[in-house]
Amino acid sequence: MKNRLKVLRAERNWTQAQLADALDVSRQTINAIETDKFDPSLPLAFRAARLFGLRIEEIFHDEDCSSLATEIKKNTFRG
Repeated sequence: MKNRLKVLRAERNWTQAQLADALDVSRQTINAIETDKFDPSLPLAFRAARLFGLRIEEIFHDEDCSSLATEIKKNTFRG
């Protein structure tokens, strides 16, 4: 699962440790999520969404679904 966690954290000048504290997880967990080595649990995804004031879908997305949506758009707009 791809995510924007690193970008959102950087926009706020937060360290991984600061974000980890805010989400009540370890810094290693934040690092693993940011590097796509770990997918967050649903409760953690909800906490992150609330913290950033965004919907879960605005932070986390399934790479396969994004690719499929892009392919559908390409095929739809071919004339």
